[in-house]
Amino acid sequence: MDGFVGRTRELTVLDGMLRRVERGGRGGRPGRALLMRGRRRVGKSRLVEEFVERAAVPHLFFTASAQPTVAADIALFVEAAASSTLPGAHLFEAQRPTTWDAALALLAAALPTDGPSVVVLDEMPYLIGTDPGFEGTLQKVFDRELSRRPVLVICVGSDLAMMEALNDYGRPFHQRATEMVVPPLNPADVGELLGLPAAEAFDAYLVTGGLPLILDEWPAGASLTDYLAEAVVDPTSALLVSGERALAAEFPPQSQAGLVLRAIGSGERTFSLISRASGDMPQASLTRALRLLAAKRTVEVVLPLSTRPSRETRYLVADPYLRFWLSFLGPYLPEIERGRGDLTLSRITTSWTSWRGRVIEPVVREAMRRLPGDHLPPGTNVIGGYWTRTNDPEIDLVGADREPVAGRITFLGSVKWLEKRPFDAHDLARLLHHRSRLPGADETTEPLAVSRSGLATDGVRGLSPEDLLTAYRG
Repeated sequence: MDGFVGRTRELTVLDGMLRRVERGGRGGRPGRALLMRGRRRVGKSRLVEEFVERAAVPHLFFTASAQPTVAADIALFVEAAASSTLPGAHLFEAQRPTTWDAALALLAAALPTDGPSVVVLDEMPYLIGTDPGFEGTLQKVFDRELSRRPVLVICVGSDLAMMEALNDYGRPFHQRATEMVVPPLNPADVGELLGLPAAEAFDAYLVTGGLPLILDEWPAGASLTDYLAEAVVDPTSALLVSGERALAAEFPPQSQAGLVLRAIGSGERTFSLISRASGDMPQASLTRALRLLAAKRTVEVVLPLSTRPSRETRYLVADPYLRFWLSFLGPYLPEIERGRGDLTLSRITTSWTSWRGRVIEPVVREAMRRLPGDHLPPGTNVIGGYWTRTNDPEIDLVGADREPVAGRITFLGSVKWLEKRPFDAHDLARLLHHRSRLPGADETTEPLAVSRSGLATDGVRGLSPEDLLTAYRG
């Protein structure tokens, strides 16, 4: 695949902000700021590059890195500014600022005054990590200088919690910036991009997580088997290196959070089993690590959904690609690097059906949350699952009016994601048996089936992969 794909909504938002800058603002302050966040490798930088290229206005694109000192960060910024297309870029050749105050003031002087421009500060969390005062300095210069010029300042970051907090009450940038979250490409985008039917589009999404860098290596129309046969045996493929780089940047292998994340990625979902898989980590340390992973939106913390309170917390890797990488690729990189990717591929092939049956469930729930109201029983406002400590029963789908403790259960459902195996009368009987054990459900609670291969029984509302993909398109 070649070229830029998708992101129509995000590009429209960016175009709209630039038009507002061009039109000017009240009180002689046309400048605007945007805080853009999204997971690593999701394509934030590529999106901004495409926007800047299409806008064809003077711009500065600065990408920070994990420099040891503030002076090193400033030196790189000055170098980027001097080679930018801003009309005053030459100012950075004549002067060498040594503080962020001076560097940003010089930036303001380099901006055009007769037309719009764009300034991109990519990987902003690195700048704040090196200099905690950078956030306040940027706010001060934005208020005094940048907001008075027709410039769109785009601050980009992959640390979701930090980028979200920048706009919180009490922080320097509070109410000064618009926020934008850049998600991965969704399953409908993936299917359209690769030319795949609905069920296969979901397979591709489970492997790639909708990350553009990985999808760019997937030949259009190629099956999952064909793609994996090439990517898994290539140590340089984006499928292999993206996960390693993303984790190394935030969670080194020997860090407590890194160990816990790898334990969850291996399939452990409860506190006690995660502790055991992490080397019997002390309870306090494990709790801190789980809180950090949840704060960074790397791990999702979920509870059973019913009319009865529950403490049966489970922990899931939030990103589909990372779930695949931690399960099948990360632990086996040494064998791939020594030329035995065939062993890894065989392991994926053997475990694929059972693994896919588990990890498709949160993707299905997210799709159902996007469905128009007439596709689900009336009163459905939230969708989750239900389980007990012994997983007897374990119900894939539960609809309700509210969470975490429901007032009313609107439906329960089962996800059957098998080839050539439709949802049949036996599956329905099992679902109805589980209904009798779901707190808040009774004989009037509607059953629902999500099946990859259709229905082979009556008496149940059904959803197909095509229905789910339509929800993502909407």
